[in-house]
Amino acid sequence: MAKLLNPLDLLMLAAETRETMMHVAGMLPFTPAVGTPPEYWRDYVENLKQSAHVAEPWNQKLRSPALLASPLQAWVPDDQFDIDYHLRRSALPTPGDERELGILVSRLHSHPIDFHRPPWELHVIEGLERGRFALYVKVHHALVDGFTAVRLLARSLSSDPSDRSLPLFVEMGPHSGPEPEHSEPPPPTLASLGGALRSQIESSRDVARALQKLYDAYRSGKDALVVPLQAPRSILNGRVGRNRRFATQVHDLERVRAVAKAAGGTVNDVVLALSGASLRHFLLGLDALPERTLTAMMPVNVRPKGDRGGGNAVGAVLASLATDVADPRARLEAVIHSTQRAKEQLEGMSKSAILQYSVALMAPLGLQKMTGTLGRVRPPYNVVISNVPGPTEPLYLHGARLEATYAVSIPYHGQALNITTQSYAGTLSFGFVGCRDAVPHLQRIAVHCGEALGELQAAYGVEG
Repeated sequence: MAKLLNPLDLLMLAAETRETMMHVAGMLPFTPAVGTPPEYWRDYVENLKQSAHVAEPWNQKLRSPALLASPLQAWVPDDQFDIDYHLRRSALPTPGDERELGILVSRLHSHPIDFHRPPWELHVIEGLERGRFALYVKVHHALVDGFTAVRLLARSLSSDPSDRSLPLFVEMGPHSGPEPEHSEPPPPTLASLGGALRSQIESSRDVARALQKLYDAYRSGKDALVVPLQAPRSILNGRVGRNRRFATQVHDLERVRAVAKAAGGTVNDVVLALSGASLRHFLLGLDALPERTLTAMMPVNVRPKGDRGGGNAVGAVLASLATDVADPRARLEAVIHSTQRAKEQLEGMSKSAILQYSVALMAPLGLQKMTGTLGRVRPPYNVVISNVPGPTEPLYLHGARLEATYAVSIPYHGQALNITTQSYAGTLSFGFVGCRDAVPHLQRIAVHCGEALGELQAAYGVEG
């Protein structure tokens, strides 16, 4: 039976163009166990092709590929599913280094998804130095959101290096495994309906107060609170082409935490400061650094008011990257001040209020999208920077140790660069993905990111 797409998935498909491709990906490098024969992974892939039982939604395709955003669009089983198309082997000239791996992933990420088939691909990339290999997993956001894809991929990995029993993620549906117990909600009463109405009124008041603070900050021009459209024009915010560049950098997480502690900030603050330092050096080298600081949109998890269950609400904050500040210490302090003001906006808000406020922050982006002016007028912010927590212990795929996890996200018109960090087993990995034409020499951003942490350690006298 066909399953209709929800409105968010339809929006993702509606945004799909030759230049703006709404697929996300992950790149995972592995170190095989000592003594693993060279042909092991070739045989692993061939065995998967012969034995894998592909579960929903991985065996589903769009009913009407030519009408991506049709309101009657639905997922249907692919009766001619061809696992050879989706599961592929690639190889670098031996011994392949990180630069060559980045070039291959850039090329793979530049290829659009084929909507006549289930919209995902898994590439096993061999030929890395010291017998290493990598997985590149690409999936369209409408099929499985990024959070679900990462969760399913993690279920294919084990904390036990001798465990070879776990199935590949495509053999598991999005709800595989034991489901948490849910109690039936009580039937609505007049009192509960009245409480819901009062909550909505309070949320609206909270949002109105927060928006008034934004307006006051805009009028004063001196408040550290970043407002939409405060961002300067830059080469990061033009129109994008279809080709992509991808680069990586990895830091020891304890080094990042030590700097954050010395500065009185958070890991997120250091992530922003490292990104700001990288972009400052990069744009200076191109003689393209705006006089005003670049700004970032950063998704954040915020505990809602009165939530006894400890759940988190997902909101959005705008923050300064202090790219107009040359001194590393002063730059981090400016970032911390900016994020603190942004977080103050969300303090005490309910989940509903946080969502409403975040939508208001993103309204200029939506308006530019509807009017076709993305990449042609002043951007609401310059770059999206996400920090995603990951597993804290080492994971293994058939004895091969996962070295790091890198997100390969979505550039689009007006946002030609995306930066996503992921923590894993004591490391913090940066994934930089951008438009090849709009952001030339993207690899230099990753190199500057590696240097920037050392500069902050020196500025704060942090060893390591």
